[in-house]
Amino acid sequence: MEVTQEIMIWKPNVTVAAVVEQDGKYLLVEEQTSSGVLFNQPAGHLEPDESIVQGAVRETLEETGYTFAPQWVLGIYRWHSHADNVTYLRFAFAGSVTDHDPDRPLDAGILRAGWFCVDEIREMTDRHRSPLVMKCVEDHLAGKHYSLDILTHYD
Repeated sequence: MEVTQEIMIWKPNVTVAAVVEQDGKYLLVEEQTSSGVLFNQPAGHLEPDESIVQGAVRETLEETGYTFAPQWVLGIYRWHSHADNVTYLRFAFAGSVTDHDPDRPLDAGILRAGWFCVDEIREMTDRHRSPLVMKCVEDHLAGKHYSLDILTHYD
């Protein structure tokens, strides 16, 4: 008698995020979610056939109208949302923005993009999309960064 065992392969949701600081303020998006209106860095799911860096650039443009130039990896973060029972693996990048197209339509659900000082971000932690929003800002303030060379993309 042959016994077969089904093996479940667990896969987290891979996301990318851009942490952009300019003149002491951080770029955040205000978005409509199933949990209400929340704040996040420009971020989203990695799409097929794009590199992790390309994903961060794309998400920033789609959600803010800014062209993002990643300069380093800020960190790789694992977070489990108990509310959704979903685990996220977030690749966060720090960098700068160059061009801005204020007339570009933003992604569905994005209400606006804006610049916020650290104190403002701390004051609204109850309206963050996840604890990763503040963690990424804190890591940026602490000077954490890793070379983009640690990432390799094969087609």
